[in-house]
Amino acid sequence: MSIHCPGPASAAFEQDWRRFDREHLWHPYSSLTQPITAYPVSGASGSRIRLEDGRELIDGMASWWSAIHGYNHPALNAAVRDQLDAVAHVMFGGLTHRPAARLGATLIDITPEPLQYVFFADSGSVSVEVAIKMALQYWFAQGHSQRNKLLTIRAGYHGDTFGAMSVCDPVGGMHHLFTGVLPQHLFARMPDCRNDEEWRESQLAELRQHLDHASHEIAAVILEPIVQGAGGMRFYCPEFLRRARALCDAHDVLLIFDEIATGFGRTGELFAMHHADVVPDILCLGKALTGGYMTLAATLCNARVAEGISEHDPGVFMHGPTFMANPLACSVAQASLELLLESDWKTNIARIESALETGLSPCRELEQVRDVRVLGAIGVVELIHPVDMHTLPEAFVQRGVWVRPFRNLVYVMPPYIISDDELATLTGAMCEVVRECC
Repeated sequence: MSIHCPGPASAAFEQDWRRFDREHLWHPYSSLTQPITAYPVSGASGSRIRLEDGRELIDGMASWWSAIHGYNHPALNAAVRDQLDAVAHVMFGGLTHRPAARLGATLIDITPEPLQYVFFADSGSVSVEVAIKMALQYWFAQGHSQRNKLLTIRAGYHGDTFGAMSVCDPVGGMHHLFTGVLPQHLFARMPDCRNDEEWRESQLAELRQHLDHASHEIAAVILEPIVQGAGGMRFYCPEFLRRARALCDAHDVLLIFDEIATGFGRTGELFAMHHADVVPDILCLGKALTGGYMTLAATLCNARVAEGISEHDPGVFMHGPTFMANPLACSVAQASLELLLESDWKTNIARIESALETGLSPCRELEQVRDVRVLGAIGVVELIHPVDMHTLPEAFVQRGVWVRPFRNLVYVMPPYIISDDELATLTGAMCEVVRECC
């Protein structure tokens, strides 16, 4: 039953805002009748989150993988303040501004040369929507309206909006409830090779079969390169990407890479596609783009896609978010990229990878653990059974770390500034919780 709450400006509300939150605010993937505990945050700095009761938590999640420089970073704070004094927001339709141009130039500079055109979006899910729409509109513009299907691999995750949901895993994914109303696309077996030494031609059989028999109706193949994120935190070998690119070329099908989770150094390369030295026709970026400060994403494409859309009826790309290229977000994104690129980020990611490998290794001996895998600044403990989300987060909080599992996965993707001691505490807590509570 809903409660009567005092006005938000009242002293009573300040004392009881947590009850209002619990009974009226819908948190991600949560129930309003059986809510999961949401811990009240009073501040954050570096790689630590401070709760209202005074406890500090070492952050293992980088706020869903976005806060790569940690919290309250002076350079990022300054970028927001400086831009705020000029203009916080202005529509991008018919107007433009220096922060967007500067950020676009940086993105083009750090991505492979064929990707020369940037469309700014609001979030990762929207950048996938934009990529899908680009692919469809490209083929419509060429007079091939029948090419309206997407092909992907199972166990993927591409976002929560309807177009993005339609290319998430249709059976084991988070969005299977909507299967009957989502557009119907094509799915192939996901590769199970961890590295190129494990490559077998059979890994590609279903993808090839779909392209051999249905390329006339396929607009694009969409993949998360090397790491499948929220669909299961799976890693696979670079050779699959090379073969997928070759198949797309042979069948004249566009290739989309979703690097929302993997971009900006997370896997040990600046972009995961660099592990395979493969370039897509369309690239989706988000999450760490602004260092976790503001919501912003980008969809990049090559000249073939951009000109194919722009030179045919209706002559414009049919998308335009209200907050597209927000100047505050563009400014802090530029500052975040400069911080990353001016650092020895590659050595730092290798440091984190080594600490995660060492720290999580004891979990391999536990009978409740199916697999332990590490790549770059990603550490995953896969359990045999699903975790209890009503109890497990509290077990981590009690140990002074913030880890948010899902399904049967206890994983971390920490800020890049995390120290060796903090990594040891984080991985030690993971092993202890998995051993005692799972």
